Amino acid sequence: MDNFQLDPEEQEILASYEAGEWRPVADSKGKKERYQTYAQATFKKDRRINIRISSKDLEKLQTKALEEGLPYQTLISSILHKYVAGSLVENS
Repeated sequence: MDNFQLDPEEQEILASYEAGEWRPVADSKGKKERYQTYAQATFKKDRRINIRISSKDLEKLQTKALEEGLPYQTLISSILHKYVAGSLVENS
C-alpha cells in the first residue's frame, strides 16, 4: 500500500475493515442473482419508437455519445430512463 495515497474516505473504509467492522451479507449469491435479474429487466429493450428531433440536437447527442464512448441510441435510452426514474437532475 506504500505505492499510492488513500483519500480520507478510503482511509476511513480501510480502518473500518481492519477493525473487523465488516460482515458478510447473508445469502449474497441469491441477492446478487435477484438484483441482476432486476437490472436485466430494467434495461431490456423490447419496444421501438420513432421520434423527430432537430439536426442540431441529434448532432449534439452524437457528439456527447462519442465523448462517453457509447452509441448515441444507448445514450438517448439512458437519458430517457433516468428521466422517468426521476434521477435526471437539471443543472442550475
